[in-house]
Amino acid sequence: MRNAFARSVSDLADDHSAIILLAGDIGNRLFDGYKEHHPDRFYNCGVAEAGMIGIAGGLAASGLHPITYTITPFNTMRCLEQIRLDICYPNYPAIIVGTGAGLSYAGLGATHHSMEDIGLMRMLPNMHVVCPGDATEVELAVRAAVELERPVYIRLGKKGEPQVHSQPPEFKIGKGVVLENGTDVALLGVGNMLSVANEVSAGLKQAGISTSLVSLHTIKPLDDDLLAQLFFDCNKVVVIEEHGLAGGAGSAILEWANAKGVDASKVVCFGAKDAFLTACGNQQEARCLLNLNAESIICNLQEHF
Repeated sequence: MRNAFARSVSDLADDHSAIILLAGDIGNRLFDGYKEHHPDRFYNCGVAEAGMIGIAGGLAASGLHPITYTITPFNTMRCLEQIRLDICYPNYPAIIVGTGAGLSYAGLGATHHSMEDIGLMRMLPNMHVVCPGDATEVELAVRAAVELERPVYIRLGKKGEPQVHSQPPEFKIGKGVVLENGTDVALLGVGNMLSVANEVSAGLKQAGISTSLVSLHTIKPLDDDLLAQLFFDCNKVVVIEEHGLAGGAGSAILEWANAKGVDASKVVCFGAKDAFLTACGNQQEARCLLNLNAESIICNLQEHF
């Protein structure tokens, strides 16, 4: 995903002279191509994320289009107040990009886990929250965020995430992407869990369960029309995310169901419980510990049928 982001932002900078890329002491080699073509529009802000967001706010106030990039918890939690006041309050066209979301950096421990960022970002007025599902969606999301000219948070995985789309889908912030249609279960894959949702869909279909598969790449704003259709068509609406259950995409959909007066009992959420993960291992091992692997989710869902 991060390689797709680097390609996309470099290509966009060729056409948008207002784009300024700010990095928090990460990705220097990743952005060699960008810096070669736009050496005066890249700044390494060091491990000073609050300052980086403040600089982004100043650049946006001057008519430029800043994009900040660093490891997810450091680009969200560490500088939440600055995002709130320097970006969201004035409604500036700044893009916050967090890389290594969820458990992508599982081996580095809780300091590098980001299981709260969706909740934090979606609570901020004016902020849009976008979680691309694969490299194709990353490139489309970055372009859409630049064109939106509003505050946007883009949540990336790290690298090596499976490619789900064989062709670029129609992509719009606030509109989900339907990959498969079914009637028993609607599987909503969030960000880097889209590939897991795809595996779950295949497993359920083998068991004779009809599934819809959706890339819910935008958590704020939610896709009202699509959700209404899924709740009408399907017996269960299943949210699969690499995030805490509190405040994440599942919470957002439960809030939506309550506001719309639809049957919230249809919602089944898969995410992390309210506890720090203290064990160390790679991302797949961490997912297994939290029952966020495809096999565990399939077994759990089969109990509903």
